[in-house]
Amino acid sequence: KRMATDLDLPIAIEGCPIVRETDGLALSSRNAYLSDKERICAPALYRALLGVAARVRKDGLSAVPAAQADAARALLDAGFAKVDYIAVRDAASLAPIATISEPARILAAAWLGRTRLIDNISL
Repeated sequence: KRMATDLDLPIAIEGCPIVRETDGLALSSRNAYLSDKERICAPALYRALLGVAARVRKDGLSAVPAAQADAARALLDAGFAKVDYIAVRDAASLAPIATISEPARILAAAWLGRTRLIDNISL
């Protein structure tokens, strides 16, 4: 949305809710690349995001760095090969948040085998 506004593009960006499997994994064409074993591990990404959200809501902004680091460790422990990022960001600008009261998103990207999974939730 920000890019469309900044570049004065004559388009409307329409957001929609993420559709998830019953175990929390976001529906994506990338999921077809997961092996059976990787598919079992994949919902750890969503659980990691939920964990960051719960911790930050409970303990405040100061908990963000530790919550992000703990979530990354949890993904590696669950079988992910690499975590590109887990970040708490302003929903509009994607800048680091300054307060908990602003609209924010928790974003993640991590590699499970040869598949890079991405996900996000609101804070």
